[in-house]
Amino acid sequence: MALFNILGGDALGEGLGNAAFLDLFAGTGRVGIEALRRGASFVVMVEVSRDRAREVERVVAGEFAESGRAVVLSLELRRAVAWLLRRERTFDVVFADPPYNQGWGKALLHTKGLTELLRPEGVLVVEHASREALDVPAPWVVTDSRFYGETALTFLKKT
Repeated sequence: MALFNILGGDALGEGLGNAAFLDLFAGTGRVGIEALRRGASFVVMVEVSRDRAREVERVVAGEFAESGRAVVLSLELRRAVAWLLRRERTFDVVFADPPYNQGWGKALLHTKGLTELLRPEGVLVVEHASREALDVPAPWVVTDSRFYGETALTFLKKT
């Protein structure tokens, strides 16, 4: 997965080992599960669909039973952010793969509380359609962009 090759290089400095990882719009959970496999200390996967979230929970329970390293939340983005903030959770990596061409490129980075979830040296990675521009407000700054056909990965940090 290109994401983890990049994170293992310059994006985090020391790679993914021991990082706290947040997977927004988790879908099947493949990214969060891969983060666990690659040594993330703790992973939260957020998926609004209850059915998908239950399936991700089953996979996590089967492969990482009793590890205590993963939480699956079936919440809408804003509610998930608020839930995590109330529990004072922060992350080294926040990964967001929202549905393409549904306006998330304009809205995601404006989500209230999102900046507070990222640790000072952390990285936010947004996967989006390469034709869909992100609206990047302060305090976010783009540090890297990678394009893979119809898909783009945009890496951001807080200033």
